[in-house]
Amino acid sequence: MRPDGGAEVDREASGTSVPPSDRVSSRYVEGWRIDVTVRAGVPRVLPVAVLARLAVRGLVRAGAPSPASLGLVLSDDAELAALNRETFGHRGPTDVLSFPLLPPDAFPPHEGSAGTPGDEVRGARPGRHPAFVLPPGQRPNLGDIVLSVERAIEQAASGTGGQANDRAWAASDEVRLLVVHGVLHVCGWDHADTREGEAMRALEAEILAMPDGTAAR
Repeated sequence: MRPDGGAEVDREASGTSVPPSDRVSSRYVEGWRIDVTVRAGVPRVLPVAVLARLAVRGLVRAGAPSPASLGLVLSDDAELAALNRETFGHRGPTDVLSFPLLPPDAFPPHEGSAGTPGDEVRGARPGRHPAFVLPPGQRPNLGDIVLSVERAIEQAASGTGGQANDRAWAASDEVRLLVVHGVLHVCGWDHADTREGEAMRALEAEILAMPDGTAAR
């Protein structure tokens, strides 16, 4: 029977492709399922329930389609460095990587994105991308976020954390920021454009200002 109200479901790794030492938990929050994988040896700086609610707040504010699912992997520098090299050709670890499965036009236009007023040069979005047709009871997968908790802890302690890479604060605050940042990237946000980057940082601050125990809406 499917859990309700955000109840956590722990799926044993035996019989799956997930290494036995990893821990996978699913949380149902409103119309979304958040699948959180914690790699072996990775410290837990925040409860899974908090991470799931935080991710859902980002999905709500970004206008993500619902119901849907999202993957969040809490890992270390080694895995992020490997993904960074294989996916983007960059050397060394990074703090968070997002792997969206839907195109940007599956989400509402936002400040600085193509399709917003004043962005005629970048091109207008024709509208929301149609949802995939899936069998009854299945949720579309929005994508995955892979986060280095090791990098988050180091950045928080060294004063290179925060949105401007100039802030020393708790590791839990850095992880919260990276989760929200990763969610917004999955939902079509980017910060290569100055105006979009500023809007993205403002939205991150708004989401992070909400207490962890609050509902997504």
